[in-house]
Amino acid sequence: MIEVQSLTKVYGGFRAVDDVTFTAEAGRVTGFLGPNGAGKSTTMRVMVGLTPPTSGTVTVDGHRFADLPNPGLEVGVLLDASAQHAGRTGREVLTLAQETMGLPRRRVDEMLELVSLTASESKRRVKDYSLGMRQRLGIATALIGDPRVLVLDEPANGLDPAGIRWMRDLLRGYADRGGTVLLSSHLLHEIEVVADDLVVIGQGRIVASGTKASLLASAGTLVRAHAHRVDELAGALTAAGLSSTPAGAGTLRVDAESASVGEVAHAAGVPLVELRPADGAGLEEMFLELTAETAREGVAA
Repeated sequence: MIEVQSLTKVYGGFRAVDDVTFTAEAGRVTGFLGPNGAGKSTTMRVMVGLTPPTSGTVTVDGHRFADLPNPGLEVGVLLDASAQHAGRTGREVLTLAQETMGLPRRRVDEMLELVSLTASESKRRVKDYSLGMRQRLGIATALIGDPRVLVLDEPANGLDPAGIRWMRDLLRGYADRGGTVLLSSHLLHEIEVVADDLVVIGQGRIVASGTKASLLASAGTLVRAHAHRVDELAGALTAAGLSSTPAGAGTLRVDAESASVGEVAHAAGVPLVELRPADGAGLEEMFLELTAETAREGVAA
């Protein structure tokens, strides 16, 4: 697992990360979310030893990244797909990683096949790769050591829909086999689909964390009845101590779980047309509500 304890990073008088604490568990995908400038990238750079913390600790299975004897075998990292050496070929990039980690040469071909880079593409220089191809190469480099932990910052950036689906299945399978995945992305729908747990950061501080199910449940329930029964349903909900607000024609948004709303409607004798968790906007809506006061559009994380 990854354990972040009271992590703080100060640049001059600016606290980029402020007393951040969370855990990414083994066998689960943890989505790490926040608006631009929230401190996500700084936190991830501290995790992998690229930025020293001002205070606090980050450990992987109880060890600092810098203390791991062969870190590529323990932690696979992709923070910036464009940071790869532009003058090397894709095969050369993977071969350097393979030799540095002391791995068998066959791992290069295995990784190229895994990320669907063809033999001809592997011989092209990285400067001639599309962003999606660089992402695939970066993921291959992160996975070549068969690590137990993955730390990925925006890995789906530049991938087409088929590539995004491929990456989603790859990460889900990795976690299901017991791996730990910490995933940062602006593609909130993809996070919602693949993540088990969520950590939301704003202005350097954690604003929410927990399982995806529990955090999305806080969005409440959408319930729809025939138009002439909506007022009756709203009254029954109020009498039961559940607050509701209009959410479209014949629809109410209720601050309660679906089961409770259904029980109230049944007891009141109001037939329902629709009853579901209010996650149509899902993670996006929750994210915007949590970070409304901390978003700073255009500022790098």
